[in-house]
Amino acid sequence: MTKKFKPQPDEIQPHVHTLELKAILVVDDDQQLASALQWILADENFFVDVAFDGEEALLKLKTHEYDAVVCDLKMPRLRGDEFYLKAKQMRPTLADRFIFITGFATDPNIALFLNKHGVKYLVKPFPVQGLINCVKQLLC
Repeated sequence: MTKKFKPQPDEIQPHVHTLELKAILVVDDDQQLASALQWILADENFFVDVAFDGEEALLKLKTHEYDAVVCDLKMPRLRGDEFYLKAKQMRPTLADRFIFITGFATDPNIALFLNKHGVKYLVKPFPVQGLINCVKQLLC
């Protein structure tokens, strides 16, 4: 007894699940913190790129598309607030996808910037889960 093989029609394609990774740029001059944030966010299935100051972040922003930015405020060469204003001009759609991290939220100039632009921010030290939740809410 022989079984006949019945070929499948060419138009039937296997169902493939694709995972779209959201890209996040982490900007912080504290290299240890930036690396830790990179690992934490990568563990949550984000593609994470790192820059260690605002100038480096601007260069990366010119050549790559990001879905969100996690950025320190006080950094050498180009502060986070200055980077934000330049990034906003370069990529306007990214303006509402910034999360600032700072240990200086009570500094009058920083508080003025945060309030004036209505940006999301976390005060250092912040709970890791707080950052993860904030990023996920931003990207929903």
